[in-house]
Amino acid sequence: MSQLRQYSRARVAITNAFIINGSIAGTFYSRLADIKQDLAISNSALGIALLVVSIGVLVGLSFSGRECAKRGSAPVTFYGTYVLGTSLLLVGASNNYITLCLTFLILGACLATQDVAMNSHAIVLEHEADKRYMSTFHAMFSLGALGGGVVGGWFSQHDISLMRHVAFIAMLVFLSNFCVRNMFLPASLDQHPLEGKKKIKKPRLFLIVGFLGLCAAIGEGAAGDWGAILARDTFDASPFISTLPYICFSAAMVFGRLLGDRAAHKFGPMNLIVGGGLIAGIGLSSGLLVGGIGGVIFAWLAAGIGLSTVIPMLFSQAGEIAKNKFAGQFAASEGVAMVSGIAYFGFLVGPPTLGFLGDEIGLRWAMLVPAALALIMALGSRPILGSK
Repeated sequence: MSQLRQYSRARVAITNAFIINGSIAGTFYSRLADIKQDLAISNSALGIALLVVSIGVLVGLSFSGRECAKRGSAPVTFYGTYVLGTSLLLVGASNNYITLCLTFLILGACLATQDVAMNSHAIVLEHEADKRYMSTFHAMFSLGALGGGVVGGWFSQHDISLMRHVAFIAMLVFLSNFCVRNMFLPASLDQHPLEGKKKIKKPRLFLIVGFLGLCAAIGEGAAGDWGAILARDTFDASPFISTLPYICFSAAMVFGRLLGDRAAHKFGPMNLIVGGGLIAGIGLSSGLLVGGIGGVIFAWLAAGIGLSTVIPMLFSQAGEIAKNKFAGQFAASEGVAMVSGIAYFGFLVGPPTLGFLGDEIGLRWAMLVPAALALIMALGSRPILGSK
């Protein structure tokens, strides 16, 4: 098999993994209201259960990088996808609050494990093929999440049970994963056995790169969690109009990620991160200062365009740092896990922090925090990543 064909097949397999990860996330979020109703739990109880999902994500991130280093990212991606599909079935089978929290913990850990593995294998493909694919892969995640949400909304609208819904999704996951079983790159390409080797302290550089990702993640989370609430409560938008900021944000994210690899090749990933941070920071703050529903839509559109490629580029940079600075000591998968863990922490702490600030100073002005963080990311990324 020619190398070009091998890379093309691997790209299909990785694309499939990203779509599956996104579709399962979209499926999950689309049925939360039904889960709350079926189990008759309060908003606070559901909030605790969602916190358990985040704890599961942190658990998965804590060991997934080492598993990929030990076994190679290909088998962890492949088998992790099966386990992820099974974890969704467990959520569908939950019939009380205790089992719900346990299955949420498992689902979070499985999502994180497969997430790190598929991103690590994407980095392997980028290195082997000497091309950029990461931004496009993340666009596929966004499309998968959108599709999972739409399908989930249809199932919910037609009163189809959660168990039947997740069984259908799991069947598609298992079938599509089986079809790509022989398309991954060899596991040996990124195996990095750690037994018997001198352990080094986790490089601080990955922690700093993770902080840059955290700045972007808080902005992404703010758009999803607070856009509609800001439009409706602060600017008296109708229910439909209040959804437009997030719709525009999501569309901009997909569009930006589809063009991201080409833009990174032309302008360089560093310029993409810096430029994206400036667009997000200036556009978000400008829209908030202008105000009105038009200002909010503009703000969220700018945030989507600016932030769309940041996390994919940072993951690629983490792989480059591991390859160039810590070859033989620190695997790319471990770097991705560290950066992911810190960046995704922004999705955990961002929403409640901004909600508290919103109560204190008003949600409109609280949204200036992610704008400021985007500017900090833009100004800080070049001196940090430029020294790698």
